Amino acid sequence: MTSQYDALVVGGGQSGLAAAYHLRRRGLTVALLEAGPEPVGSWPRYYDSLALFSPAKYSALPGLPFPGDPNRYPHRDEVVAYLRSAAQSLDADIRTGERVEDIGHDGHWFTAHSATGSTFIAPRVVAATGSFRSPHVPALPGQDSFTGKILHASEYRSPTDFEGQRIIVVGAGNSAVQIAVELAEHASVTMASRSPVKFMSQRPLGRDVHFWFTVTGFDFLPVGPLLRNPPTEPVLDPGRYRAALATGKPAARPMFTTLDGDSVIWADDTRTPADAIILATGYRPHLPYLAGIGALTDTGAPRHRKGVSTTHAGLGYLGLEWQRTPSSNTLRGVGTDAAHLARRLHNLGPIPTRHHKKEKSNDN
Repeated sequence: MTSQYDALVVGGGQSGLAAAYHLRRRGLTVALLEAGPEPVGSWPRYYDSLALFSPAKYSALPGLPFPGDPNRYPHRDEVVAYLRSAAQSLDADIRTGERVEDIGHDGHWFTAHSATGSTFIAPRVVAATGSFRSPHVPALPGQDSFTGKILHASEYRSPTDFEGQRIIVVGAGNSAVQIAVELAEHASVTMASRSPVKFMSQRPLGRDVHFWFTVTGFDFLPVGPLLRNPPTEPVLDPGRYRAALATGKPAARPMFTTLDGDSVIWADDTRTPADAIILATGYRPHLPYLAGIGALTDTGAPRHRKGVSTTHAGLGYLGLEWQRTPSSNTLRGVGTDAAHLARRLHNLGPIPTRHHKKEKSNDN
């Protein structure tokens, strides 16, 4: 059975929900296609202690304020519950368990095929699948000889899984620091990075930094397209992280040169035994379903400007880092990008009629 809509949104996380909200506001029928069992994105799979770095009042999607104390930093599970509420309030046809495997394009209409055998067509597609399923795992010199475990931060859940072990955390960003400091209470931990960790106070002048980002307009500066190499964001420190590194729990060292057996080798030829290496090395856009239509570069990156495809009319992206602004890939910033993208996709101009019987949806 083929279902026809005005727009397809691939991915049911924060970006997909924001996209569907703004497309519906423009009167378009929308199918939101989510691979998982519910439209909450990758949040349930993040590590247990994860909390937002922005207060609740700055972390809402369009049309639905974040409930509870506006000044708290919501925990992972609170975000999951919030996304469930956002999905329930959304006037779109949400299809869970529909992993999109490929999308075709005939010049006007996109055809999405899912793993269930379902087919969906529309003249507009928003790719909002995020990056959690494409962790960046760099090759480490000597890793074939390493006798310990190498895992990406996306696989990390709890420090109790590493009780008493010797751990190397690779990275210098927010996740690397948060994981390393948490682990250091249960294990012997060393952070390894190519550049030192840079900190920014969570509450400069007594106000959360996101207050200042908002009142100055920094969070929504459309500077993303101007950046060839997006800057490394500093670690937001509520006062705990810098102090922890200062005491050596965790220790911090420049990146090791190689792995050898059960150890890492540093630039000064000293060795540190390690049971596990956790790579907090980021993610890449997860867009394999667009590979067949020439919408991506050779490395799998989307060809776009401010989220609008430069290869296919009607195709857009949402939730990319620095897509338009410093906050593009966050709960607090994705709504602004979604409004911009919905406006651009709505104004497609004449679309040739394609006759397909549409299945009943809650848009009717």
